[in-house]
This record gives sequence, structure tokens and C-alpha cells, in this order.
Amino acid sequence: MHQIGVVGVSYRHAGVDEVARFAMARPDVAARLAMLRERLAAAEILYVATCNRVEVIYATADDGAAGDSRHEVFHVLTGREPQAGEAARILRAWTGEAAVEHLLLLACGLDSAQTGEQEIAAQLRSAWEEGRAAQTCGPVLDRLLGEALGMARRVRGLTAADRPPSLGDLAAQRVRAHLEGTPGRVALVGVSPMTRRCATVLHAAQVPLLVVNRTLASARELASTVAGEAASLEDFRAAPPPCAAVVFAAGGGEVLLDEGALARLRAAAAAAPLVIDFGVPPNIDPTAATRAGLARVGMDDLIEAAQGRRLGELMRLAPVRAAIDERLTQLRAELATRSFGPQLSHLRGAFEQIAAEEVARALGAELRTLDDGQRGQLERLARTLAHRLAHLPLAGIRAAAVHAGPDAMDAFFAAAKAARPRADTEKT
Repeated sequence: MHQIGVVGVSYRHAGVDEVARFAMARPDVAARLAMLRERLAAAEILYVATCNRVEVIYATADDGAAGDSRHEVFHVLTGREPQAGEAARILRAWTGEAAVEHLLLLACGLDSAQTGEQEIAAQLRSAWEEGRAAQTCGPVLDRLLGEALGMARRVRGLTAADRPPSLGDLAAQRVRAHLEGTPGRVALVGVSPMTRRCATVLHAAQVPLLVVNRTLASARELASTVAGEAASLEDFRAAPPPCAAVVFAAGGGEVLLDEGALARLRAAAAAAPLVIDFGVPPNIDPTAATRAGLARVGMDDLIEAAQGRRLGELMRLAPVRAAIDERLTQLRAELATRSFGPQLSHLRGAFEQIAAEEVARALGAELRTLDDGQRGQLERLARTLAHRLAHLPLAGIRAAAVHAGPDAMDAFFAAAKAARPRADTEKT
């Protein structure tokens, strides 16, 4: 685990505007990943961006230990050098086992603004797919993301009877409160996990839906699952239909509706529609929304609402935390054993070779009168004893490897190799 690192910023330590400074437009991700890999001297790297966090996950080259890479990440994501202490103040860093634990908590929703939400797993999978497409992801991060998403699936099983709410659920609740039982149409702009969750909840409440997306085919795909209509973003900008509310959750880092489009949206409706904006950076400029007479609920508002429930949700999800701790312990042991597997095999072989050398020496000297059958029995006995004698130290080494660092284990194996007795120099 020592070669894994995470650097990021989230709602936990910074405001949404601060998080937005580090967000990349989707077309820039592949090029920036290559820059990050070079600056961090990493073998593998992933970029994760959600509505309330930006994180860089990496694995070092040559199995070296991950260090504090906040300065490098700050420079690549913002395009400028940080001032003295700025990167350490804004960004958070995890390395080794702490990084693995953080990613398991993240995948299971325990580090989300709405504790326990399940949409984060889909966002992690999307980041993984982007990394693989950009060829910046390899076996270490493949294993790590596989573990994290596998843990998320296990958590869904643990909480299947009582699905934890997400920010998408909170947004849908805001929309329904705004509708006050009237049958107004709701537009969903983007086909992100958040808009999909809103669509599911609002469709169950029989709210008429319009799915809007840059790519019309993607809008139609989501609309078909919720008995809704579909429209392209271009058409929606030019002539928005009457809407009681609009939920924005599209990537790209650009404002989706300018002031003219917002004015047309307001004019098309009998009453001012509610605007909910998941965008980081915002999909709708807050000042422009105010000038158009639209009430806008941004990520800061949704996060504040979610935080009021956080402690209760953490208590309810205590079994999830316990499952993560259990898997982390298992993973620590598995990775430690795998890391030192070749050395353990070599040490076991050394026991067998020492026993074989001693038997060969005895058979050439004081036991040279034994017949072939007796010689075979003695050789088999020596191998059995070597296996049994090796078992205890090897078991101890496996246990120690879980807690000792790689440098300590390398020193042990180097000393063991140097101290190995030789039959031709040890005769007494």
C-alpha cells in the first residue's frame, strides 16, 4: 500500500468555489493526467471530480513510497505555482494505508456530503474508465478501484432495506416542495448520476420530466426510462418550454445558460422556476440567476442541508464502517504477503537447501555405508523437517510484514541472505 497516494480538496475542508478552482473541463482531463503523471513521477494516476470534491489518485513508480505531492497537484490543476504554504493549507493528502482507507470510505459514501450516498460509486467508475482510456491507469490502481467498488457493492447489500439518501434525493425533495402538488414540468439538464437519481425520484412521484443534454441521444436514453421528453441543450437554450423547476448537473466547467437564456426560461413560465445547480464550477451563474428573477439552490445550500443529518447517518451506517475496517485489515495482510512472496519462497528454499547440503555431507562421510533405500528415507526426512522448521519463522515474518515498512523487511531478508551458513565453511 505504501506506493499509493491521494491529494484532493472537498467540501469537508473548503467551500464549493474553492473546489471549483481545481476542477478540470472534461476535454482537458487526458492531457492533464499525462502532466500529473510526469510531475508526480507516478506510474499510474486517476482524476476524480464530483459535485463536491476533486481528487488525484496515484501509484508511484519503482514501488517507491508515496510522498506529499500537494505542491505538484496544485500547480497542474490550477496552472500556477502555489504561494508559500498555500497548497498545504487548501489540499489534503493521504499516503499508504491511509490513502486506501480514504478511497474505501469514499466509494461507500461515508466521506460524501450526504453520508451513505451511492452515486459516488458511479462517479469513481467513470473516473476509472477515463484513466484507462487515457492509459494512465495500470495494475495497482485497477486493483485498488476494483476493491473500492467491490466494497461499495457490499455496502449496497448491507443497506438494501434502507437506502441512504443522496444529494439527488435532497434536490428532488426541494423540487417537490416547490411544486406544492401542482403538475408542473421539471427539466433535468445533464445525464449525470445526480440527474438520474432525481429523475427516478420525481418519476415515482409522477412529475412530468424533460431531459436536456448536449447529446440528444443520451437525453432520449434517460427520458425513455422515466416516461419523459427529451431535448438538446441547444434547443433548450434557444426556446425553453414552461418549467416549474430545472435541475442542472452537467460537467464541462462552463455556464450552460447565459442571461438571455435565463430570461427566456423565466418568461416561458407563469411563475419563476426553481433552479437547482449541482455544477462545480456552477452551471448557472448565481448573479445572472438573481437578475433573471430565479431562485437558485447551489451546492453550498445542498451540502449545508445534508450536514444536519451527518451524525445520525454515520451512526446508522456503523456496520458499513466496521465492514470497511475488516476489509482493510484483510487487504493489508494480502498485499504484504504478496509484496514479500518471492523473498518468503526464497527463504523456504534456503531451509530446504541447507538441509539437503547437510544430508549430502553426512552421506559422503559418516553415513556413507547406507544403502539406496536408507539414503532416500533420510533425504525425505530432511525435506520434511526443513518444511516444518521453516513454517514458524515464515508465519512470523508474514505477521510482521503487515506492520513493518518495506525498508525493515528488505533489511531483514538482506541480513538473512548474508548470514546463511555454508556447508563447506561450517564443518567442525
